[in-house]
Amino acid sequence: MDEPYIRHLEVLGFEKRFVPNQYYVYMLMVKWSDLSEKLIYRKFSEIYDFHKMLKELFPIEAGEIDSKARTLPHLPAPRWLEGHKATENRQSTLSDYFQSLLNLPPKISRCQWIVNFLQVRPDDVALPFPHATKKTETYLLPKDRARSSSSEITGPMLLQTYRSIAVYQKNSKYEMSIQTGDIVEIVEKNQNGWWFCQLEGRRGWLPAAFLEPLDSPDENEEQEPNYEGEVYKVIHSYKAEQQDELSLSEDELVDVIHKLLDGWWVVRKGEITGYYPSMHLQKSGTALNTGFNMKKGHLPPPRRSTIRNAQSIHVLERKQISQDSYRRNSKRYLQQKGAQGHTIANRNAWKEKQDPRTTATGGTVQEEERRKKIPEIPPRPTLSEILAHCTEQTKSKINLKTDPVW
Repeated sequence: MDEPYIRHLEVLGFEKRFVPNQYYVYMLMVKWSDLSEKLIYRKFSEIYDFHKMLKELFPIEAGEIDSKARTLPHLPAPRWLEGHKATENRQSTLSDYFQSLLNLPPKISRCQWIVNFLQVRPDDVALPFPHATKKTETYLLPKDRARSSSSEITGPMLLQTYRSIAVYQKNSKYEMSIQTGDIVEIVEKNQNGWWFCQLEGRRGWLPAAFLEPLDSPDENEEQEPNYEGEVYKVIHSYKAEQQDELSLSEDELVDVIHKLLDGWWVVRKGEITGYYPSMHLQKSGTALNTGFNMKKGHLPPPRRSTIRNAQSIHVLERKQISQDSYRRNSKRYLQQKGAQGHTIANRNAWKEKQDPRTTATGGTVQEEERRKKIPEIPPRPTLSEILAHCTEQTKSKINLKTDPVW
């Protein structure tokens, strides 16, 4: 079996900690070759020491022998006093550094020194020691601004807080157990329905269905249904366990019409709709986004409807759309789409005279331009017209009697 290696690394942001003294650590999401994703924390001084050792291991690639032969990326040395602004500005530098490093030949990018440095350590899982009066500050780097200037980086962002609605017992060392009513902070929301959370010195993954917002039972980040749908391919088969779920096999194509945050999406197969785990779907032309829990037999997170003794703090219930509504609206969309070429054209026929896209002949502007581009075949010239352009020597060679047609 091949040794694991890092296929991608993303700088998510940094944290400002206060015990034993004030210091900063960078949040790095490491994506491994076995499709797992691990969140680790590293000081810049640690990263720079790692970089110096890498230069010693590969002196030729570091340019120690010939500066022109250098392939290892550069990394500026840390300052004597590491402040907030320097830590913030260095995020894009680290992103470029790790991206260049992992794009080097496997001799370097997959060496044991890099693999060991980016492995999860015990202090990556446990929360930092709390301060008597100050709370750890988290600064996240928005994904859409990850490569923009430092002036666009946001200020401190408080992590979202959710409440657990039932008891959950972890099934692996990567998960976290919670009790009903626990308040957790969300570090990462994965679209497969597993969220990375932290609570009282513990970090781990939790199924989103066990959590609810504090201000409202409805998720304000959840998208509205899109009955046009997005085409996805089934990468892992699943047999329905509930009446409102679908059973699908590998390589089948479906339309995703509603992406729900709990990791159970509403998909359409023909005119039938139902829930299907998003971690078993892949959009065509995109890289596989597996996230957490793919090594456990590809198990999807629990659904909210399967949770027993769920206790919400909200008087109103969460808004839910029934499968009858999904199917009825989806069927109506498909019917309108199928009849669009006839009904819509007839419905708007009275506007054609006023439509600037149509011409006086009733055709569209595109059709009129296409007709203009096609050259007309000229009429065949007569004998007198041909002779008018010939020389006297050519005319003398033409025997009019040999071609009575002319």
